[in-house]
Amino acid sequence: MPDPINTITTAKVFDNDNQANSAMAGTYSQLINELSLGFGNGVTTTFCSQSADELNISAANLNALYTNKLTSADLGTAILWTTAYKNIYNANAVIEGIAASTSLKLHKEVRTKLTAEAKFMRAYTYFYLVNFFGDVPLVLTDDFNKTIKMSRTPKAEVYTQVIKDLQDAKSDLAADFSGSKTGERIRPNKWAATAMLARVYLFMGDYSNAAAAATEVINQNGLFELRADLNEVFLMNNKEAIWQMQHSNLTLVRGNATAEGYAIKPYQSGVANEYFGVRIADDLVQKFENNDKRKSSWLMPVTKAGEINYFVHKYKIGIGNSSIGGPITEYYTILRLAEQYLIRAEALTLGSQQLGLAIADLNVIRRRAGIDELPAGLSKEAVVLAIEKERRTEFFSEWGHRWLDLKRTGKAHDVLSVIPVKQPWAGDHQLLYPIPLTEIRTNNKLIQNPGY
Repeated sequence: MPDPINTITTAKVFDNDNQANSAMAGTYSQLINELSLGFGNGVTTTFCSQSADELNISAANLNALYTNKLTSADLGTAILWTTAYKNIYNANAVIEGIAASTSLKLHKEVRTKLTAEAKFMRAYTYFYLVNFFGDVPLVLTDDFNKTIKMSRTPKAEVYTQVIKDLQDAKSDLAADFSGSKTGERIRPNKWAATAMLARVYLFMGDYSNAAAAATEVINQNGLFELRADLNEVFLMNNKEAIWQMQHSNLTLVRGNATAEGYAIKPYQSGVANEYFGVRIADDLVQKFENNDKRKSSWLMPVTKAGEINYFVHKYKIGIGNSSIGGPITEYYTILRLAEQYLIRAEALTLGSQQLGLAIADLNVIRRRAGIDELPAGLSKEAVVLAIEKERRTEFFSEWGHRWLDLKRTGKAHDVLSVIPVKQPWAGDHQLLYPIPLTEIRTNNKLIQNPGY
């Protein structure tokens, strides 16, 4: 029987260094270059922004994500589930394919590097899956016969695997960007794994390890620094970026735009995004302090019928100015240095309660934004509120930060249930997305989340 043509798990793929590298590159390409929206190229941000309190959507475009009234038949969350698990399948295929290869032309250093990258990708994806769906099947093989009838794994066990994968990746990946042939920031390295560990530890309440991991990244000042000009933060290979993904500029429709820039940026300066009917929520706009450069750099004001609305403008290439084959100037930014300062600030506040150091970290972010520094001597409660505000204004409409923050801090019900468009509040079960009905019909061992 000939080798299948639609899988990367044949022995031939892992026969030598170049082929194995191509297989791993293919997992990144599939993740970022999905023709439609998928977990890794826009869905995470667009879905979470709607579920949270970041957007106002026109009446003609209301949907169950935005009103928090999902059902198990929702096609959007099914896309999120299937594309995330496709990424996990690809990562597992690389890990198992390399382990099974006996070829002497596949050298040890390449085996180690690619296995570590695949473990990083698996961990990154599972972090989001457990935050979207709760308990999920922990798939660690590409063997369809072993995974087709898997039951859900407790979230704590999934997190244990995430930490193990990230620790392995941290140990085995390079401490520079030599993992990419061009030296670009498009392959995860030791510090990407460390940055993700900081985030995972924070979410798990392990504040000591969260602060320590964030400090490790922050201390790499030869590799990373905050960009003084906020318009440079999402440019390709800028020094604030810890990990970015490189998209093709030949993708139909989007061209040289990132999927996120294409999805939520207005058509062009001065013209509202009528295609999606999406604008930034008024409450979020009001959270920006006077002279905050994030408002002037990352929000686009659009005047229509005498009313000013604001749209996301982090990525400058979008639906109105992209072109197929056009020059790429922005990469899809997934991990960046600013998050590490805010992780450390929160970990120091909630853990060791070193409020002075936490305030200093907050002021690093505030100085870059051009707003007044916080005074010393604030109470713990005041520092917690300041962290929440800085996370909201720094990471709005970016990889689901706000949605996940509301849930992990226990504020989601109080914040979301009073928003008019989300009333009547369907219930707190909406804080987890439903397991797709199609998956449950295929696998009778999958149990639906409560409330659906």
